[in-house]
Amino acid sequence: MRYEPQVSGDGNGWVECSLGHRHWGRYGAAGLLITDGSRVVLQHRAPWTHEGGTWAVPGGARDSHEDVVTAALREAAEETALDPGTVRPFGEWVDDHGGWSYTTVVAQAVAELAPHAANAESIEIRWWSIADVDTLPLHLGFANAWPHLRTLIGR
Repeated sequence: MRYEPQVSGDGNGWVECSLGHRHWGRYGAAGLLITDGSRVVLQHRAPWTHEGGTWAVPGGARDSHEDVVTAALREAAEETALDPGTVRPFGEWVDDHGGWSYTTVVAQAVAELAPHAANAESIEIRWWSIADVDTLPLHLGFANAWPHLRTLIGR
């Protein structure tokens, strides 16, 4: 898949789902969980971000023209300087909040990756052993999704 960035940003903004929760992303949000089979790439979120100081996947608001894979790859490229051609998406987990959803796209690394913090949204981007993820202070949404994502990775 070739990444063709489209500058839009029309997805940025807060919305309220039908459950009464406030979420970032007018059209939902998406993130990318990269794995090499034994490790995953996670983002240590900057203090000023939603649930700052926690670990999660690089991700953010979807724009109106984006599908979830396109949005997840764009966000990962913006936050980790990832070349989207170095991963192969193979699964998705959708966290539906009634009119708003966050989709985590799971992708296999197909080349050696050295992701790093590429913007102010991250303190650090790094590989973590799958076994160590449960020991981290996780973003609540990612913590709730992690058992399902771990199962997807194990397949």
